[in-house]
Amino acid sequence: MAAELTVPLLSDKHRSTLDQALAAIRSRAYWSPHPEHPKAYGETAPADGLAAFEAVRGTRFDLGQPGTDGWAGGEVSPYGPELGVEYPHVDPDVLLPAMKAGMGAWRDAGPEARALVCIEILSRIGARTHEFAHAVMHTSGQAFMMAFQAGGPHAQDRGLEAVAYAYEEQTRVPGQADWSKPQGKRDPLALGKTFTAVPRGISLMIGCNTFPTWNGYPGLFASLATGNAVLVKPHPRAVLPLALTVKVAREVLAEAGFDPNLVALAVDRPGEGIAKTLAVRPEIKLIDYTGSTEFGDWLEANARQAQVYTEKAGVNTVVVDSTSDYKGMLSNLAFSLSLYSGQMCTTPQNLLIPRDGIETDAGRKSYDEVVADLAASVGGLLGDDARANALLGALVNPDVKTRLEAAAGLGEVALASREVVNPEFPDAVVRTPVMVKLDASKPDPEAPYLSECFGPVSFAVAVDSTADALDLLRRTVREKGAMTVGAYTTSADTERAIEEVCLEESAQLSLNLTGGVYVNQTAAFSDFHGSGGNPAANAALCDGAFVSNRFRMVEIRRQA
Repeated sequence: MAAELTVPLLSDKHRSTLDQALAAIRSRAYWSPHPEHPKAYGETAPADGLAAFEAVRGTRFDLGQPGTDGWAGGEVSPYGPELGVEYPHVDPDVLLPAMKAGMGAWRDAGPEARALVCIEILSRIGARTHEFAHAVMHTSGQAFMMAFQAGGPHAQDRGLEAVAYAYEEQTRVPGQADWSKPQGKRDPLALGKTFTAVPRGISLMIGCNTFPTWNGYPGLFASLATGNAVLVKPHPRAVLPLALTVKVAREVLAEAGFDPNLVALAVDRPGEGIAKTLAVRPEIKLIDYTGSTEFGDWLEANARQAQVYTEKAGVNTVVVDSTSDYKGMLSNLAFSLSLYSGQMCTTPQNLLIPRDGIETDAGRKSYDEVVADLAASVGGLLGDDARANALLGALVNPDVKTRLEAAAGLGEVALASREVVNPEFPDAVVRTPVMVKLDASKPDPEAPYLSECFGPVSFAVAVDSTADALDLLRRTVREKGAMTVGAYTTSADTERAIEEVCLEESAQLSLNLTGGVYVNQTAAFSDFHGSGGNPAANAALCDGAFVSNRFRMVEIRRQA
């Protein structure tokens, strides 16, 4: 097929974007090429996006993949409606060889061409952000605005960030070099050398239910940009956003003259569990996974032929020592606890508060006062049902509801959860957060705050002192991991002590957030999501280590 997207054309369109992304990951300054506001996409974009989403419902999503041996689906929106989409079920014995067949030409294209093709894929996804937002909303349960931003521009930013890191790591070594070693009176030893970034093999991206694009795009584009084929295996409840992604990628690859089978989709039949089957196949050399600790640990232990990148569970903690903006602290924490019903891997769970209270700009506040005031702040934030629906979204699956209901029996309830009715989607399960008071004075290896309770559940844990809070913080990060740590203090010495714990245990720390930035939000090109240094994740999104082991540099020497 004649290429419609030539490298010069792609360079004209996207080279400046790549250069700006490279500059951003070096400076860590704010930058994004993807607009956050829905109005930025044109006057008809909202209606067009909704119509495109509705048009795919109840259809058979045919990608033209080799090895299609049937159809699978069954997604039901957390808001109630069945999506009714059928996706290709594949025979890996047929699909995997077809995916591998196109890797030679993709490898030979080089880092720049691969990066530009990846940016074109992201650009086309970006143009359909409204459509993707509905797909993310109705598979993850995120409220529309969050699905639009986190599932759209923020996810695209993370994908582009991975492309930038991949390009930078692959181009550290020149493509060719002339080598000459002096030999005194004799002629020098002379060689011509070429250096080629060679992909590891087929990459398996195992998607998650809550953030299918945001968590999926870094691994997908890191592998694709480093020359690997990518097999996308979505979560059974969140297939559509990644199926749309695969379709766009296949279209762009074909138009650019590459094999579309470099990106393919693998969907489970009910109860099939194909992730385990695929993960241990010898063709799979890279795995990206976001989800439960149990399956992440299984992948790390059993997929020995592959380089495995996992983001698992953790116990996120906020240490409350003192504050110069009590009202701002309460408001910031209330929003962090409420956003997307706490169904983020970065949502705070444990709030460690000295039982003797804290110093604030509003006077000294006892432990009970801090907890009561925070509960009131959450209640005030979510008191209006329309605003509550816009912040909370819907519970992503029944397990979250079960944990939420069980949490009320773990201790004294400081803030009871309530049901919120969504008038547009009456079948949506919407619940406000629960906050439970616990005491850390008596060591208990089974204490609820020592394990993750994923969902809208937080524990206000009374500790004897800030020093004891730091000891508990260190223990939970070391044993259980943490994606985020927050702290409030007006003491320089305490701030240094908190920093030391987080540096030693490799935990990302946010200090004294009282404005419009929250501990559970990270910005691509600037913030690292996870560190790879504690049990919550073995990799960071994104850094050089996340991409550099996805390829190998192969040298060919020739006599000059």
